[in-house]
Amino acid sequence: MKNNTDIERIQTVIIGAGQGGLSTGYHLKKQGVPFVILDANARIGDAWRKRWDSLRLFTPARFNGLDGMPFPAAANDFPTKNEMADYLENYARHFELPVKTGIKVDRLSRDGRTYTITAGGRRIEADHVVIAMASYQVPKVPAFASELSPRIVQLHSFDYRSPQQLQDGDVLIVGAGNSGAEIAKDIARGHRVWIAGRDVGQVPFRMEGLAARLVLGRLVLRGIFHHILTLGTPLGRKARPFVISRGGPLIRVKNRDLAALGVRRVARVTGVQNGVPVVDHGDDGGQPLDVANVIWCTGFHPGFSWIDRPVFDDHGEPRHDRGVVGGEPGLYFVGLHFLYAMSSTMIHGVGRDAAHLAREIARRVRAEATTVQPKLRRIA
Repeated sequence: MKNNTDIERIQTVIIGAGQGGLSTGYHLKKQGVPFVILDANARIGDAWRKRWDSLRLFTPARFNGLDGMPFPAAANDFPTKNEMADYLENYARHFELPVKTGIKVDRLSRDGRTYTITAGGRRIEADHVVIAMASYQVPKVPAFASELSPRIVQLHSFDYRSPQQLQDGDVLIVGAGNSGAEIAKDIARGHRVWIAGRDVGQVPFRMEGLAARLVLGRLVLRGIFHHILTLGTPLGRKARPFVISRGGPLIRVKNRDLAALGVRRVARVTGVQNGVPVVDHGDDGGQPLDVANVIWCTGFHPGFSWIDRPVFDDHGEPRHDRGVVGGEPGLYFVGLHFLYAMSSTMIHGVGRDAAHLAREIARRVRAEATTVQPKLRRIA
């Protein structure tokens, strides 16, 4: 048992054992850089296991393998959340990645050139720290949510698991992105559902259809999302602020699917009146909507308040160049929304970002070694 004065020394620490952290570990191992991965969950993949029961990945299995290990399913299958979680666990085992679970990082600070990671009673010093956590850490709801009547069941998408959590009556889903659309489809057979939010657009074909299997899926996911919509192209640089503020298009569920299930759309929720949400239909000043349940699919705060370094902009987002934080030598991010490309938060896209960071870390490690060796010789 370690006491509070024990300090562990690890050259490179990765915080988060999701697809970003494991992929970074894979590439660091190829570079010969020693590291350890810390994760707060009890098991690798638990971040996926804790999501709603019916969740399947938006993309088919052929796009869901990390570097070095294809996803073990038929190419056109859409894996379940538990299959994805088990894949990540097996990935770490197969490549013998040093993952320590059950370790929640409380604070990251820096003293000179060394970073200090505090996790409960543990203190770890490192030269390089990779924050491998997505921008989706702390659920976000509007301030007026607290004004809803206590008779209304409120859930955030983070806490939603199945329709059994809901009470009888209508459901309002606030947020019309992929999560909102998927949850609406999940509950529409047992409830009358309203969905509020701007139209984020949709991929204009069926991801499970023949055209997608032959050409279109690869064209969009590998071509447009991975190679065209990047910070290396004028189109990608122009699209990035729009994508970050509004989210990506619907990939698997289509608007016509929701309409066929009787899901009704409203433009937005404007507030609360007499304990019920007020919705704007687009052609009126807002009307009360008497629903029994509200599911907030309104996104997340970055959740990086435990990072005690001045690396964030006014919106709480890290300032970085392809994951490398300027002015903070040895600090990196991977898995952020549009870190480099539209595909940066997708399974098939995170490997390129991870490989880039691994090369940068390896370069710095070698440079540090060459500066230390001459000093040691002079001392000798």
